[in-house]
Amino acid sequence: MPRELLERAYYFLCLTRMVEDRAAVLYRQGKIHGGNFSSRGQEAISVGTALALEPQDKVAPMIRNLGAVLVRGHSPREVFASYLARDTSPNGGKDNSTHFGDIEKTGVVACISMLGTLVPVMAGMALAAKLQGRKLVTLTYIGDGATSTGEFHEGLNFAAVFEVPFVLVIENNQYAYSTPIEKQTRVRPLAKKAEAYAIPWAIGDGNDVQEVYRLTKRFVEEARRGGGPRILEFQTMRMRGHAQHDDFKYVPGELLAEWEKKDPLLRCEQALGLSEKEKQAVAARVEREVAEAEKDALDRPHPDGRDAVKGVFADDSITQFQKWWDE
Repeated sequence: MPRELLERAYYFLCLTRMVEDRAAVLYRQGKIHGGNFSSRGQEAISVGTALALEPQDKVAPMIRNLGAVLVRGHSPREVFASYLARDTSPNGGKDNSTHFGDIEKTGVVACISMLGTLVPVMAGMALAAKLQGRKLVTLTYIGDGATSTGEFHEGLNFAAVFEVPFVLVIENNQYAYSTPIEKQTRVRPLAKKAEAYAIPWAIGDGNDVQEVYRLTKRFVEEARRGGGPRILEFQTMRMRGHAQHDDFKYVPGELLAEWEKKDPLLRCEQALGLSEKEKQAVAARVEREVAEAEKDALDRPHPDGRDAVKGVFADDSITQFQKWWDE
């Protein structure tokens, strides 16, 4: 990666981690309700893949892909407003986490909690773009556990048959919640499942943002040129529990200690050769931005309960139903 781009990657790695760390504090304070998830240890996958995309491309993050959401242009203010269910959030305060997007402005397709479902969704979007003659690529992510779901296989078969410009990123973070890989699939590496559909695949170091960017850029451009779908598997480790409520005791301490040495932020700092003063400057900038975003979200009101049905069904349909009911 050119140094300027690598510096940008480092900024987003730091921003992602600090936003998630602050969200974790808010959760423990009882200000965030429901689930709260962390991508600590695997931020380089979200940041590196998103940086490899062009503005017209479409990306569908999962709950652990906050880095991709930020890279594509959504602000920490929007993220905190969503976490805190404020009326200024992109989803109007209806959900927390990263369950929001803006297909036209940022190219982000809102997260779907049923893992594996985004594979056929993004394959279908890629087919639509191909039929329209638009030179865009779609990309989404999937965890190691979700490579065993039906939607994963159906979506890949669809993408392969129609040779759509679609890239699937497998985030192999060793555990599907508390289930280790060896207890949920016999195929390894996971990306080898692509061979069942004659889809090219590759494996990379998910904690090296430069390698993530390089491999993703290559596959994205191959797909854009008409090469059809591609699958990337990035090896990494989720360094926190499945969510804040998960004590993570099922993971051996020595495994966590091994992966701690491969921290993506540390490796990016080493690649840039940053001095302590330079690291502190980035940290101060990020801390200021996150603090301002958090305060702004906390100062905003919760949505009006009467707005709960807005944006859930087609608003015209609601109006017609109410008119019919009144008559």
